[in-house]
Amino acid sequence: MRVIKNWEQLARSRLHEDVLRVLEVGLRAADPRSTVRRALSLRGSRLCVHDLCTEAGRGVHVVGFGKASIGMALGCEDSLGDRVLGGIVIAPTRDVPELPKAIEVSVGDHPIPREGTLKASARLVEYLEGNLREGDVVLVLISGGGSALFEIPYPPLDLSDIALTTDLLMRAGADIVELNTVRKHLSLVKGGRFLRMLEKAGRVFSLIISDVVGDPVEFIASGPTEADSTTFRDALEVLRRRGVWGRVPERVRELISAGAEGRVPETLKPGDPLLAKVSNVIVASNVISLREMKREAEALGYRTRILTSMMVGEAREVGRFLGGLARYVAKYELEEGKTMLLLGGETTVTVRGRGIGGRNQELCVGYSIVARGLRNSVLASIGSDGVDGNSPAAGGICDGGAFDEALNLGLNPYEYLDRNDTYTLLSRLGRAIVTGPTGTNVNDLTVLALSVD
Repeated sequence: MRVIKNWEQLARSRLHEDVLRVLEVGLRAADPRSTVRRALSLRGSRLCVHDLCTEAGRGVHVVGFGKASIGMALGCEDSLGDRVLGGIVIAPTRDVPELPKAIEVSVGDHPIPREGTLKASARLVEYLEGNLREGDVVLVLISGGGSALFEIPYPPLDLSDIALTTDLLMRAGADIVELNTVRKHLSLVKGGRFLRMLEKAGRVFSLIISDVVGDPVEFIASGPTEADSTTFRDALEVLRRRGVWGRVPERVRELISAGAEGRVPETLKPGDPLLAKVSNVIVASNVISLREMKREAEALGYRTRILTSMMVGEAREVGRFLGGLARYVAKYELEEGKTMLLLGGETTVTVRGRGIGGRNQELCVGYSIVARGLRNSVLASIGSDGVDGNSPAAGGICDGGAFDEALNLGLNPYEYLDRNDTYTLLSRLGRAIVTGPTGTNVNDLTVLALSVD
């Protein structure tokens, strides 16, 4: 079954087909249910996460939050069966083919936390307060989107303070590390503080699907079960650097200022005794997907290289760079056969217009400008969660002919970039990739393929 819904429209040549096939392999490698199922096992009375084992006692509680939390919960039930005592996960929707049986699913808000997130978060805490006993084992399922889906504001803030601050930072082009540096210091559950709600637990395993470049656990879903290396002063600097300090709510400024002056307790820091009971385990990530994609590309006969899993920068400029890279490879290195270059990470977009689009589509259009006229080259880039920016697409696919194709239809790619309206452009060209929500998130996946004539 195809993950990419409009495959037939996009597969204009064998090169296009191969690029799409490799992208799908990357998405399947990040499937939350199968990755969790592979990570978990029961060995007699012991629960194991890979080779980390503990006595399961009377059973296991499962809590979690993120775009992948339903699939991850299903993986827990597949592996542990009736050893799951119960639990609750917070997801952006319940509209999925299958829901877990013993684990409740509550719906929060993404990407901006609102009332749904507040109610779901309260329900999760209520579950722990009513069911967690001394010495119990807890599995915490963490994935991208968890920062918005699980939130309890630090007093005296309310959710609107956090929502506005988040929105301002995102519109200012803040990356996920900057964003979560701030969010950790506005919350009672981020930056390791969630562990204070798990003090009764004898052992805590956090199973993590990473959506942060480089897989730093403390920034994935704002690190609810990991020590925080950032400070209130760091949060203050992010808000000033991104030019939003004067626009965030007054209560946010007061809390951040008080924390920077040492008048508010910091987030959980390295060496805290609560950390001794926790193991944070990454079960899916961008680099894991890229490695599977490399194996598939090589099986298809491509000379393949993973360039990076840490691609960052302004999306359209990264696209231009990749266009230049494609020209270099075509001129100096593509003597015979075919080459595929794989990249992952997460670029950013500085919003200037009011169009519909996203970072992967801006990267694609940026590529088409520099690669204009380059024969036998195809680039595709998608958000692994299936949602690119404010558009219904996951990303886009472009080649050396995309720019002139747009001009022939009276469409100026530069103007669409200026308006941040790349989905409108690519959909009119039949080059927007549509998957729908994938139920996972391991950042963006980018494939650049070239072949000789």
